[in-house]
Amino acid sequence: MSYEQKVRHEIAVWEHQLFKPPGWLERTSKTIGTRINNLIPPKVHDVITATIRSIVRTALFGAEYTPQRSVQRSLDLEQADQEAKQLFSIYQKIAVVEGAGTGAGGLLLNAVDFPALIAIKMKYLFELAHVYGYDTKRFSERIFILKVFQMTFSGPEQRARLLGSIKRWDVEEGLWISDSDYSKNMDWETFQKEYRDAIDFRKMLQMVPGIGAVAGAWANYTILEELRESATNAYRLRRLSELNG
Repeated sequence: MSYEQKVRHEIAVWEHQLFKPPGWLERTSKTIGTRINNLIPPKVHDVITATIRSIVRTALFGAEYTPQRSVQRSLDLEQADQEAKQLFSIYQKIAVVEGAGTGAGGLLLNAVDFPALIAIKMKYLFELAHVYGYDTKRFSERIFILKVFQMTFSGPEQRARLLGSIKRWDVEEGLWISDSDYSKNMDWETFQKEYRDAIDFRKMLQMVPGIGAVAGAWANYTILEELRESATNAYRLRRLSELNG
């Protein structure tokens, strides 16, 4: 089996897992997350939405997340995958330390954890793009990163739509040559709710006295792992499409 065939098989397995019916833990976490969201006052939801909007806008329109790492255009797919594994190992350790630290610090530090974890994930995605040979100075690449982020932390219907967009990226990227009105037209409320539904149960355990540090480390470990799967396979799909184009 060639490396390309191996990758195609791994992507097929990942896609199957992506659309599997939710298990008991996922159904429970969704139910609990919905109840929590219904109890949170609208003003708090507004603050959370504003926080997500601010970080994502910075990623889309600013230079803060642009990596110092050069764009690795000379790596073949296998070499890029190996470098991606090394990059992920670094960022997962950062996320675990951050989760353990805020989990041990009570409610005050848990409030800091929410934007900090998004920032870690964005930095990881920007660096990963350069590993696979895509320049994040281009606005279209930043939109691709946002789609990967959304796909990881969305429900099945939205996930299917975003995966379709990623598979057609050779056509769609031409639509995103400038920022235009993208940020204005974004449904930030839905974005933040789907993101929170995906992580709420794990992050809620982080606030339980006595287990906060362990729960925070575990939550961030698993959340980063989900992002790695989606992101690396999204970039693999692009590289395979280009190889066969």
